[in-house]
Amino acid sequence: MLPPVFLFLLLTLLSAADASVQDFCVGDISASDTPAGYPCKDVSSVTTNDFVFKGLGKAGNTSNIIKAAVTPAFVGQFPGVNGLGISAARLDLAPGGVVPLHTHPGGSELLVVTQGMILAGFISSANGVYYTTLRKGDTMVFPQGLLHFQINAGGVTAVAIVTFSSPNPGLQITAFALFANSLPSALVEKVTFLDDAQVKKLKKVLGGSG
Repeated sequence: MLPPVFLFLLLTLLSAADASVQDFCVGDISASDTPAGYPCKDVSSVTTNDFVFKGLGKAGNTSNIIKAAVTPAFVGQFPGVNGLGISAARLDLAPGGVVPLHTHPGGSELLVVTQGMILAGFISSANGVYYTTLRKGDTMVFPQGLLHFQINAGGVTAVAIVTFSSPNPGLQITAFALFANSLPSALVEKVTFLDDAQVKKLKKVLGGSG
């Protein structure tokens, strides 16, 4: 039998843990986002609509340079996922479409193909390469923070539903990070080993300066 003092401490800890549990924390997206998420809306103002997102059934606009569209159901669009460690998105890839090498620093990604074929893969921190062609019903996981990509591998629009292990996984596309900013071309050349003409061409294509 536990000594009375340990029993008292155990009951106190269990009571405190139980008191800290709440069913949900619907994000108050009128406030500022923080590393811990959005502050909670007052429960009295929470409605069913906070837990429902209807945007993933509609195709995204792929009329852009990468012929791809991502429709996010992140906390900013779907306040009910705040604090739950989950979110979703729809990916549309027109023929020839590509999501270039990118990372999600805030969460891992699970992709399920619902239409067409997608060549997808990621690169490990040890520079190991893992890629394959996914067809309807196939699923692939991309670990948090690792560079990965998706390319339409067929002649028709490809569609996938994606889930993340974070309500706000973040996004950084490598090509845009290097060439769609104001970092001087001379510096980009040094860190990428590309020549001046190549850097300036990519900056022009992606809207960078410097």
